[in-house]
Amino acid sequence: MFIKQLFDRIVAFIGLLLLWPVLLLVWCLIHIKMPGGSAFFIQKRIGLHGRLFKMYKFRSMIVSHLGSSITVAGENRITPLGAKLRKYKLDELPELWNVLIGDMSFVGPRPDVPGYADKLKGDDREVLLLRPGITGPATLKYRDEEDMIADYIAKNRGKGGMTDEQLAIWYNDNVIYPDKVRINCYYLHNYSFIKDMQMIFATVLGKRMKYGDEII
Repeated sequence: MFIKQLFDRIVAFIGLLLLWPVLLLVWCLIHIKMPGGSAFFIQKRIGLHGRLFKMYKFRSMIVSHLGSSITVAGENRITPLGAKLRKYKLDELPELWNVLIGDMSFVGPRPDVPGYADKLKGDDREVLLLRPGITGPATLKYRDEEDMIADYIAKNRGKGGMTDEQLAIWYNDNVIYPDKVRINCYYLHNYSFIKDMQMIFATVLGKRMKYGDEII
């Protein structure tokens, strides 16, 4: 995947050069609208071959919150500004730095927090052979993931005596995440640079595309 890595480094460098005014503006807005903490959210994620790395994003939540790693649309820990940043994916712009230094790619599985990809068994561990990406087939298919989880909670609230947070975790761990692993393993075994380009354009334009036997 030499061409993929070369593309990642060159485009990430150009992107940072061209988008630094946007990065600076978002940085200022966060400090004005969401004072009391860093403008950046830095978290350890699972990378290539299971190696931990620091992923950089713009902060979209209040500084002190006790929420889980599963985010649900409309949560009060997400600030009004943060919701807008997440809607237009501006919170992910700092990940260009992760791509530039080789921790991430433009296309690949979203980097997991410890406890997910690193705990996979058998053939599913092939996901760790992929460099994490800003976008990818699973990301495109589940672009409305937070809304999907919120809808599931609304339809099953109180079921089995589970809290909203427990319902969110169950739905993610038993429905969404296994499907993401399936799609990402398919991506590994059917890699195409042309499909990478299509996924990048689909992400930027907010479009759906055919991938394998499904629409993502």
